[in-house]
Amino acid sequence: MTGDRPLEGFRVGVTAARKAEEQRALLERRGAQVEWSPMLSVEPNKIDAGLREATERVLAEPVDLFVATTGIGLTSWFAAVEDWGLRERLLASLAQAEILARGPKSVGALRRAGLRELWAPESERFEDVLAHLRGRDLSGLRIVVQEHGQSLSAVAHALRRQGADVDVVTVYRVEGPEDPAPAFRMVDLIAERKLDAVTFTAAPAVAALMDLAGAVGLRDEVVAAFQADVVAACVGPVTAAAFEMWGVPTVQPERSRTAALVKLLETELPVRRAGQAFDVAGHVLLLHGDQVLLDGVPVHLSPSPMAVLQALAVNPGHVVPRRELLAALPTGQAASEHAVEMAVARLRAALGTRVVQTVVKRGYRLATP
Repeated sequence: MTGDRPLEGFRVGVTAARKAEEQRALLERRGAQVEWSPMLSVEPNKIDAGLREATERVLAEPVDLFVATTGIGLTSWFAAVEDWGLRERLLASLAQAEILARGPKSVGALRRAGLRELWAPESERFEDVLAHLRGRDLSGLRIVVQEHGQSLSAVAHALRRQGADVDVVTVYRVEGPEDPAPAFRMVDLIAERKLDAVTFTAAPAVAALMDLAGAVGLRDEVVAAFQADVVAACVGPVTAAAFEMWGVPTVQPERSRTAALVKLLETELPVRRAGQAFDVAGHVLLLHGDQVLLDGVPVHLSPSPMAVLQALAVNPGHVVPRRELLAALPTGQAASEHAVEMAVARLRAALGTRVVQTVVKRGYRLATP
């Protein structure tokens, strides 16, 4: 590995279909060996056959609240209604409604069309939009929800339980790749732990991968690989959320951009290779010198909790007596077990209460499987 090729010697899987060439070029320029296996079709967002009928249904009555979920969905919808001569009517109808947007891409599409959102969650997660509505009385309100490529029927049902009249507008449906053979190969490579990382830029790609893995009986192996040896690198929180149901830890850049995702791998993969990685209480804990990462996120520890963590990591899962942890604390600590208890408390505050387990009358251990 050299300074201008920080990913030399690493093998990275790419699941993107759209703009895949840009991502592959960025990775290869940094020395990575790239395995490209798109999980979706190159043009996955096929306009739904029932969109015109759904649009006319929206226009039939005033809309009280509109939920926008994706930028590409809104852009596609507005382009389609323009071809049908309905764009001005649709925009006028939505302009009278309270508009909620899932994230910045949908906000951007709204504003380009001359619409303004009233609220959007910082998390970009659709679940937080629902949480925003959950405490409100929706009785008698007409809500239009723009579907984001996957069914939102359960969401519509939840809103109806709150008394709303809900219309779900399906703009497009996500389709799988034309040739599934490379995608099945990606499943094999992950299950066999032959990749260092796999990148994901869309939540449906995660679902597609897991469906394929289930079809060939390798889902458990794929999940285990992601939990231990293969980094699931997601472009943003929406994509990362698709892994939560599988218990897969993910890493993601602060900005949801492809270049930022590649930059994250530049630091993440070399550190993982050089350091110690543990599966602890459902998280991936990585130690590399004085650097600590929890599920790919750097964690700052002061000297005492760091000393305790390093002592526990010598033999993960085994109990370390308090007296040994006391001896590991930096010089100058009070010579009492209270100092150990304080260091453990700070360590739990930083990493989570379940990461370090207390073994009564014996000491402490890392909560490894």
